[in-house]
Amino acid sequence: MKDGGFSTIGSRPAATAASMRSPPALPLDPTKEEPLASSQDRYLRMDEGSLPSADAASVEPGRALALADFAPPSLGAGDRLIRFAYGLGLPASAIHPFRKRAKTQLTATVTNPLPGDAAAGKALRAGHFLVHGFKSPIVDTAFSGPRLPPPFERMVHGFRWLRDLESGGQRSQCTQVAERIVSVWLTANPKPDPTPAWDIGNVGHRLLNWIVHAPLVLSGQDRGLRNRVLHTIDETARWLDRHVGKAEDQLSEVAGWCALVAAGLIVADGKARRLFAEAGLVRALGELVSDDGGVLSRSPLCQIEAIELLVSLRACYEAVRTEPLPQIGTMLNLLVPPLLALLHGDGGLGNWQGAGAVEAERIEALIKITGVRARPLRDARQWGYQRATAGKAVLQFDAGPPPVARHARDGCASTLAFEFSHGHDRIFVNCGGAAFAGGLIPLRLEQGLRGTGAHSTLTIDDFNSTAVLINGRLGSGVSEVEVDRRTLSADGAGPNSLGGGATRIEASHNGYVGRFGLVHRRILILRDDGSELRGEDLLVPAGRKGKRGTIGVVLRFHLGPHIELAASSDGKGITLALMDGSLWQFRSGRDAITIEESLWADGQGRPIGTRQLVISAKIPRSGESFSWLLKKMR
Repeated sequence: MKDGGFSTIGSRPAATAASMRSPPALPLDPTKEEPLASSQDRYLRMDEGSLPSADAASVEPGRALALADFAPPSLGAGDRLIRFAYGLGLPASAIHPFRKRAKTQLTATVTNPLPGDAAAGKALRAGHFLVHGFKSPIVDTAFSGPRLPPPFERMVHGFRWLRDLESGGQRSQCTQVAERIVSVWLTANPKPDPTPAWDIGNVGHRLLNWIVHAPLVLSGQDRGLRNRVLHTIDETARWLDRHVGKAEDQLSEVAGWCALVAAGLIVADGKARRLFAEAGLVRALGELVSDDGGVLSRSPLCQIEAIELLVSLRACYEAVRTEPLPQIGTMLNLLVPPLLALLHGDGGLGNWQGAGAVEAERIEALIKITGVRARPLRDARQWGYQRATAGKAVLQFDAGPPPVARHARDGCASTLAFEFSHGHDRIFVNCGGAAFAGGLIPLRLEQGLRGTGAHSTLTIDDFNSTAVLINGRLGSGVSEVEVDRRTLSADGAGPNSLGGGATRIEASHNGYVGRFGLVHRRILILRDDGSELRGEDLLVPAGRKGKRGTIGVVLRFHLGPHIELAASSDGKGITLALMDGSLWQFRSGRDAITIEESLWADGQGRPIGTRQLVISAKIPRSGESFSWLLKKMR
């Protein structure tokens, strides 16, 4: 047996690439380069498996390494002075007093690197926004005023629909649609105000999309609108210069800095802004992820968004034939392997932290665009996900605390939940879809989909392991998770021998200690041929909470779609017939299994009706254990 050893993960990632979250501190001496991150704030990435090591020489051969110091780009004395002055708020006209201020114009055309949704683009041409399967007439859309459902806010105010429109037909067919929506939006939002349209994340995406998709919004015959859009681009960039440090979360700040760098590259006379924004972007990127490359929100959708932002910004550098910041490539190398860890055998995404099962085609296209070639991380302890593969089987296990409130987006109380697939069939899943609520998934279900009961794990008395609050935030609950990962050898003997090698992952959390005085511990053992998954859930006493009386415990195993079920005569077994024709048997070690309705969110944000296996019991407060087995029938 190879001992992986226990490690304790707190509710906050142990390290990030930069030590501060505030906007970039400008050098006190403009002629001397001051580092924005300490020499210890570095990344050393391995393609899979273990955590970063400080000694590259000690890394086993064959693993690709990428080292980056998240400090501002090296500049000459003159450029450092320009960056320093711009950071103090001096306009370009003051920095270059003898240079005539150029008319606001875009100096290059950016080639959009990211494909859009052609169906959504055609819907736009037909007069509808298509958001996660839900059609909303453009004429009925509130472009200002009260909050829209979050997916609509991001689409409408972030102008993310421009990418879809570009994929929905020829440019000549799409330009009028783009101009009409832009004109309506500008009329509804004449100046910055405290509305969702001016959340930093929405502003950053909006400005970046206006620049990347400029041919759609600036190629029409209406010269007045074209001048109005150019003026708004300039004014938005100036506003973002002053407010980017007030972002609602770290990813929103990165979006703001990306937009400012893009404006500095593409808008005339933008050098000072670019120098200032590049330093801010480097700092924000250093704070965006944990030391294994996962974003602090622990959301795979946010991981995808971060990759898309950097890919779009890299295209802006290419448009002006300038070498991109090296940190952009380094960050892409960091972001891709954790995302790959949450892909199932069908190539699609697992349902974690509000995400749906994003299709394999979209993930594959995105990874291809990055140019990153890497293997999935198996043991992402800081991001909090464990991955084990065996034969055609893929096991994903949430072995980390939920994101802290300031980082959470659609945060879910999913600690110790798991997903399991075999080939292209997903057997055990989580409901997912909280981030899509407001489309075909009703907004009223959003909070429930974030709860512990919407995940394949254990709940006590229907309480969430971490409190689920409104607006995607999380409250108190799980603050520490202990993880132990081991490889079991194939030469074991005795009644519990698997007759072959296996991967054993054990994790526990303290989310129920405060209320019930119990620690939830889960052990998962995946056989090396992928034909068997054993599990045990234990409730272990902790602290001084009373141990008298009984509590209700429920284990839920949400099933993937299109699985046929048949119950055994003793009520403790269920036969599962998968789409590939294989039969699997699920057995409970002590209590009967019931079948209940459930739902599963697919990659389009559509709620798919499915079922769940439920094991319910009344147990003493002194604790109990539950064993179960999923095995492929020969």
